[in-house]
Amino acid sequence: MKQVFSMDLAGRPLTVEVGQLALFANGSCLVHYGDTVVLSTATASKQPRPGIDFFPLSVDYEEKMYSVGRFPGGFLKREGRPTEKAILTCRAIDRPMRPLFPKDLRNDVNINNLVMSVDPDCSPEIAAMIGSSIAVSISDIPWNGPTASLSIGLVGHDVVINPTEAQRQESRLDLTLAGTEAKVCMIEAGAQEVPDEEMLEAIIAGHKVIQEVCRFIKDIQAQVGKAKFSYPSAKLPKEMLALVLDTSWDRMREAVLTKNKEIRDARVQELTAAVEETVAATNEDWMPFINEAIYQVEKKVVRDYLFREHRRVDGRAMDEIRPLSCEVGLLPRVHGSALFQRGQTQVLTSCTLAPMSKVQVLDGLDNDESKRYIHQYNFPGYSTGEAKSTRSPGRREIGHGALAERSLLAVLPSVDEFPYAIRNVSEVLMSNGSTSQASVCASTLALMDAGVPITRPVAGISSGLITDPDNDHNYTVFMDIQGIEDFFGDMDFKVAGTTEGITGIQVDIKVDGLSYDIIRDAFAMTRKGRLQIINEVIKPCLEAPREHLSAFAPKIYTLTINPDKISEVIGKGGKVINKIIDQTGAEIDIEDDGHVYVSCTDEQKAQQAMSIIKGIATDPVPGQVYAGQVTRLMTFGAFVEYLPGKEGLVHISKIDWNRVEKVEDALQVGDAVTVKITDIDDQGRVNLSIRDCLPKPEGWVEPQPVERGDRGADRGPRSGRPHSGMTRGHNENRERFDRGPRERRGGFDRGPRDNNNSEGGGHFRD
Repeated sequence: MKQVFSMDLAGRPLTVEVGQLALFANGSCLVHYGDTVVLSTATASKQPRPGIDFFPLSVDYEEKMYSVGRFPGGFLKREGRPTEKAILTCRAIDRPMRPLFPKDLRNDVNINNLVMSVDPDCSPEIAAMIGSSIAVSISDIPWNGPTASLSIGLVGHDVVINPTEAQRQESRLDLTLAGTEAKVCMIEAGAQEVPDEEMLEAIIAGHKVIQEVCRFIKDIQAQVGKAKFSYPSAKLPKEMLALVLDTSWDRMREAVLTKNKEIRDARVQELTAAVEETVAATNEDWMPFINEAIYQVEKKVVRDYLFREHRRVDGRAMDEIRPLSCEVGLLPRVHGSALFQRGQTQVLTSCTLAPMSKVQVLDGLDNDESKRYIHQYNFPGYSTGEAKSTRSPGRREIGHGALAERSLLAVLPSVDEFPYAIRNVSEVLMSNGSTSQASVCASTLALMDAGVPITRPVAGISSGLITDPDNDHNYTVFMDIQGIEDFFGDMDFKVAGTTEGITGIQVDIKVDGLSYDIIRDAFAMTRKGRLQIINEVIKPCLEAPREHLSAFAPKIYTLTINPDKISEVIGKGGKVINKIIDQTGAEIDIEDDGHVYVSCTDEQKAQQAMSIIKGIATDPVPGQVYAGQVTRLMTFGAFVEYLPGKEGLVHISKIDWNRVEKVEDALQVGDAVTVKITDIDDQGRVNLSIRDCLPKPEGWVEPQPVERGDRGADRGPRSGRPHSGMTRGHNENRERFDRGPRERRGGFDRGPRDNNNSEGGGHFRD
């Protein structure tokens, strides 16, 4: 039987329907937020998956194009692999929920979200995150929830919960926040250099609303929730753990104490072999738990060093960053490149610039149609010493690339200032902690090396956390986590930003949440770290973006033309613009508002294309000079294409200073000539001159026109006739001449002349 639950969330109704759809799932609900509709389901396998040592949780977020009334792009007209935004949404659902499942659960659990209708003002991602929490909460799957999620914006200095589409355009912050009623579970943000204090205020304000949503979900669970099922625990036998701790504790403390990851791994491997012998001699049934036992011992040792002794395995202080170094301009043919290293973490980023026509086209559920800045992150097996072949990027790689991308957007120049599409690719060459933040640092330097005029350098750093399991208020936050600390710690709190504020955040946790004090301390720790990286490493390496682009980068120039002239620049079937491209080798992009982008590695060719386009889009004016080409020859002159698609007439008398008897004697079709506009008639026909672009011959004299006197004046007696004393045209006895049709002159047939021979005297010319 369907049951409906409702609450107000940020001024819009949030309605949850339970008991009607997808009833074979362990838990399901239909979430309405405004006109956004998402079906969320949670399903668990009946039996544990054998032979695994982790909890097998999978999360899906399915974007259906019918939800926005559109056909899918591509040939098949069917949704295919998930978009990057869908993958990032899956990660945002997974991260706050995963730590709340029992760690010894081995049943497969799948959370699926089907987006069925989208209201641009009501985020389907937020509806899916809330729906996932409800579906698991009301199911029989063991879980220590609920969680709730929302988005937060900053319009001016006002915190806005679940901003509308219009508010998102104005917001300085794009924050996705998740939490339980007690704590914050996930922070994912991109920001326009928001100060740490303002960011914390936004998080606290958002968490208060999250608490309301959690209480709403608990009420639903109380009314329709199922009893949680029991499952066979995959916990390590207590007796085995006690044995391994007793026999390997001291050796493990010695094994992990080194700055070198390879040495540490080798030592732990030797210890593992010794533990296997001990366990095999004690109880053969414990052998499948060997890896888990070693993991638990190493975890306890590392956490004991950090929490009890405030000592790190590589000897650093709690707020100390590993040795830093960087280098730019490593790759001679790329447009910009940089290598950044922090301890044994090493990232090389290459920057590529391209015309705006190369922006990434998006085919998703929101109104974003393209993406100008693209950041991609690759994590090959050799970066961790693993022998595995390269595959397509996974969710982790896509997520880390998106974090770096968000972190750098705030400092990129506008299209008007720098009309380029930009692609950064970060190659992780060595990995031992926080490669995503190393890619932020390397990418900042690569952009500067490429000559991208960023406003300020961006640096990223992560902080870790160790908590007392018996006292939430007893914790230790430390700077620049390396791999072993990330693996055994409770938090990876990544923050990127400039000297002015935060530009990106991503927080992964393994505990049930973070208190406000932990978040505040993490902000202070990471701010200290990023300022150190900027001032001590990035700026000394490259103080400011290079003034000139690489010789191999396209040079892009812009101009604005009258939108009404776009059709003339393009020409019928693209004939005109293609001719310009063939002639100059430049790439040309024209937008509907009249913005024109011309790109070419050869600056001269780019300027030539600009000049041609400007000429086509500008009405011709007498006196302008052009380089043209002869297209047609006539008896009275030649037609010259002075701009693509535009022709004018060079009369035979305007070809040369000397007399030209035949046009063919001076010109041939295809000849390149320089012409000057002499006049434009009232029908828009352009008359050109080649002669006026040539030097005058020495001693050349302009022919003087024959003086015929004023029309109607007394011109004296005519030859062979007595002077009658009357003016020409008024002699009533004057013989009339019927000259018939006028002879065609200058290529223009003006038709028969009207002699106006009225009785009593007509006007005519010789």
